[in-house]
Amino acid sequence: MTTNYRAFAVGLLLCLSSSANSVDLVINRDIDYESLSRNTLRSIFSMRMTQWPNGKPIRVFVMGDKTSQHADFSKHVLGVFPHQLRRAWNRQIYSGMGQAPMKVNTEAEMLEQIENTPGAIGYLTEDYINERVRKLSVE
Repeated sequence: MTTNYRAFAVGLLLCLSSSANSVDLVINRDIDYESLSRNTLRSIFSMRMTQWPNGKPIRVFVMGDKTSQHADFSKHVLGVFPHQLRRAWNRQIYSGMGQAPMKVNTEAEMLEQIENTPGAIGYLTEDYINERVRKLSVE
């Protein structure tokens, strides 16, 4: 009984700690959306969808493959592993059909780029989200 209780407590703590550091989808304030479907997000972040429905170009920003923010966003928001995104980007690049998203090194840089780039989309932890960007929900 004690072992089961400890396992439950450890599992609960892991769940709580991962949700405390959850990564949320954010966009530039010039984009008029409140939510996007997971499939649309996969198309955007795999660089297959390159324009918003109003014709504005989509500017995708991501962090490095090995950062916890990128891994959390890929797995929990997009439902894919980071290496799957990397493969999709490589296919776009090597086929000459597209390019990889723009990479940033820190969340502060991500915030600055999304705030100052029309059509921008990316992700941030709750600590970095403010009124300068718009948070989106996932349908």
